[in-house]
Amino acid sequence: MSELRERDPNELVQPIILRIDKEDPSTEDEGLSAVARAAVIAYLKDPHNPDWQLWADQAFAKSVRRANPKMFAKVLELFPEAMVSEVGKAQAVGLPPLPANDLPKLIAKLQVSGTQLPKSDEILGSALTIVLNDSLEMSTGKAAAQSAHALFAWLTQADPVRIEGWLAAKAPVGIRHLGTGEFMQLSEHAAGPVIQDAGRTEIEPGSITAFVFDTQAG
Repeated sequence: MSELRERDPNELVQPIILRIDKEDPSTEDEGLSAVARAAVIAYLKDPHNPDWQLWADQAFAKSVRRANPKMFAKVLELFPEAMVSEVGKAQAVGLPPLPANDLPKLIAKLQVSGTQLPKSDEILGSALTIVLNDSLEMSTGKAAAQSAHALFAWLTQADPVRIEGWLAAKAPVGIRHLGTGEFMQLSEHAAGPVIQDAGRTEIEPGSITAFVFDTQAG
């Protein structure tokens, strides 16, 4: 699945806000998992909303923005219906699609680039795992957006019974980072579309970034 085109300023974008606590940060993988879960949780709350349908028919564009604890609390005040995705110490919230050139001021001023969380030697495991191309050396923010793309793409094609089981288990999402060779080899067994990036930030257009691997896939 690719998104190789320039973004229309009127295009709908899903903002995803990742809470960054500099005093007690989560691990990078916790952040990636929380962001991906936040994206699909927001969608699943109201999948028949026309804005969601229009957004999904486009390139399901996402914008991962970081917020300190104080600003994250303000986001939740502005969107009281939003559900927080928590993985370990990480917290993220996905919002409904909004026009890219008309975001609320509070959301627009949150930073996109430069988001980075500490890596961990521990593997965040789950039957449903987002696999990332580690050779691209993506920042936490970039990897989070690609993780969210991969999980949503999986959701659009997964068996409904598998989705129900996953949700019943509280939607766990693991994270793996693989070098190019292992990444490409395992991608042949992806449980959903393999994501190609538009190359607007950090990496070359057409770079293969992420996919979902599911040990419980039928």
